[in-house]
Amino acid sequence: MTGDRVLVTGAFGLVGSAVVDVLAARGYAVAATDLRTPANLRSAERLPSGVQVHWADLTSVAEVTALIESVAPAAIVHLAALIPPFCYANRALAQAVNVEATGHLVAAAAGLASAPRFILASSVAVYGTRNPHRDKGLLTAQTPVNPSDLYGANKVAAEKLVTSSALEWVVLRLGGVLTSAPRWSIDPNLLRFEAVLPSDGRIQTVDVRDVAQAFCAAVSTSQVREVFLIGGDSSHRTTQSAVASETAAAMGLVGGVPAGRPGDPGDDRSWFVTDWMDTERSQQVLDFQRHSLPVMHAQTSAAVGWRRAPLRLVAPIVWAALKSQSPYRRMGGHFADPWRAIDRCWGDPQY
Repeated sequence: MTGDRVLVTGAFGLVGSAVVDVLAARGYAVAATDLRTPANLRSAERLPSGVQVHWADLTSVAEVTALIESVAPAAIVHLAALIPPFCYANRALAQAVNVEATGHLVAAAAGLASAPRFILASSVAVYGTRNPHRDKGLLTAQTPVNPSDLYGANKVAAEKLVTSSALEWVVLRLGGVLTSAPRWSIDPNLLRFEAVLPSDGRIQTVDVRDVAQAFCAAVSTSQVREVFLIGGDSSHRTTQSAVASETAAAMGLVGGVPAGRPGDPGDDRSWFVTDWMDTERSQQVLDFQRHSLPVMHAQTSAAVGWRRAPLRLVAPIVWAALKSQSPYRRMGGHFADPWRAIDRCWGDPQY
């Protein structure tokens, strides 16, 4: 399918930007769509040569219909989403973006004379909370979905819209997407959100470059109408606290992240919606795993370079600042209570 037109939604997000780059490098005619914002306008100036930009609000049926008819893609990579914790703060917008927009795209795609392949970005959040003391096995594509928060429920609904359609489809359920690029500017909401999660909760991360490889492979694979789990190799099976502390240390901020609260082994609701996964089938079909977690940390350190020394000196200040902004401040107890903390900070996470 190289040379065919591929439409990428959410094209200026972390994953979207990487997907656009990989598709363009492989010779696809890429149409990138996202909201017309100042930040996205700046990002559009850095797109690979030949990529076409189409500004559109995917919550509008009219704009989606016009977009699909104009682009007439051979494949759609649907990445646009309102993710945690922001989805909890605006439930109506989350429904419109995560679910209804997917339905608009599916309907418009089905109306084309030559229907495109639909590749949906989903999430392991569809499986719900995962207590590592009880849920000891790896997640698989066959593990029953059991969402416990708004985002997971949104993704289950979006998957149903895609998989019940007559389109040729592929669903990719993503783990924790990371980048080796130094994070010089981080939304404070994301820092607080990471602090909410149980420190010993299991999470399988994946390099955003490998995620892009998976989506590119999904455009051309012969294995369609299948769900794939997208996580890094076994080195990416880690814990929430390790992700935070090791990423900070790679930048030079050794000891700069306060230890979080552990989850309660006896309470399944005190955990979050991440876990380790079996990616053997996904790797066999999509061949996307390229970057181990240690390699990613080494690349981060190399990119930070000489700045690591002064950053190491300010690590205690960073630790104190993060501690003072802890979402668990003035909350009693010893164990993590992520859903209560999320409710306090952003709004009701339940569906």
